Amino acid sequence: MTTEIIPGNVRNFTVSTEIFYNQSLDIYSQMIYIVLSSSTTDSASLTLDEVAKKGRMSTKLAMKAMQELVNEQLIPHKLFRKMIGEFQDDRLSWAAKGLLTYCKEHRNITMPELLALSDQSGEDENSIRKALMELERNGYLEDFTELNKLMHG
Repeated sequence: MTTEIIPGNVRNFTVSTEIFYNQSLDIYSQMIYIVLSSSTTDSASLTLDEVAKKGRMSTKLAMKAMQELVNEQLIPHKLFRKMIGEFQDDRLSWAAKGLLTYCKEHRNITMPELLALSDQSGEDENSIRKALMELERNGYLEDFTELNKLMHG
């Protein structure tokens, strides 16, 4: 069986070979990196399902691979968040997801206001700070200067 290559369907792209020497990346993360690198001009236009299909893996494996690439700072958090969405990110606890959702709706909330709300839910200051740290660690606060102020204020 021969495969004819049609010139209009051929794309050249460059992939950093560092992904092959990074011991913490598995074959799935490497493949997702290659898929994202080889996509047309804007990787962000791809869906998670499309990336998984091109990488010949399940959506769940593709998501885990992307998480690893984010952890290794090989792809930006912003691309990951756009493709996955915060509710699909299993690195986040429900407390962090709820806090993020609430803070998106109340962008100017202060720590004292959050703590006052926590009294109604049974959460304490430590739980709120833990959820905020989780959001910061996983890159969800970079677009929310107000939330960053809560963390460092």
